[in-house]
Amino acid sequence: MAGLLCFHWVGFMKFAIALLAGPQDPAARSALEFARAVLSSGHQISHLFFYREAVHLASLLGVQPQDEQDITAEWRQFITEHRLDAVVCIAAALRRGVLDKAEAQRWERPAANTAAPWELSGLGQWVDALQSADRAVTFGT
Repeated sequence: MAGLLCFHWVGFMKFAIALLAGPQDPAARSALEFARAVLSSGHQISHLFFYREAVHLASLLGVQPQDEQDITAEWRQFITEHRLDAVVCIAAALRRGVLDKAEAQRWERPAANTAAPWELSGLGQWVDALQSADRAVTFGT
């Protein structure tokens, strides 16, 4: 992982980052460290897109054991602190029971389990991100 943080780009770059890995996958941590390094290097993150198992990072219901780092809370804090656009794929989220208030009502479910800073939206957001970014990076499979 040390090599991941030792990158240097010439000039200002705008990144779009897609995460496909869930909270237990090391790729979720790698993506967060990469995103931190991007911003600390003076670059910009135009979009964060959470797909497949990564939609679980948007759930407010996950609880980590006390002796483990809470990657979900770290992502939430990072996104909020830097006011980033964090889009959760709505199709992947619905399949995995990750719902915001509007979707919980739409599908007549008893409760929502996600809220700001996460936004449920479609893959079109990722396509838009790819068109406006200088670089796109994906973590997970």
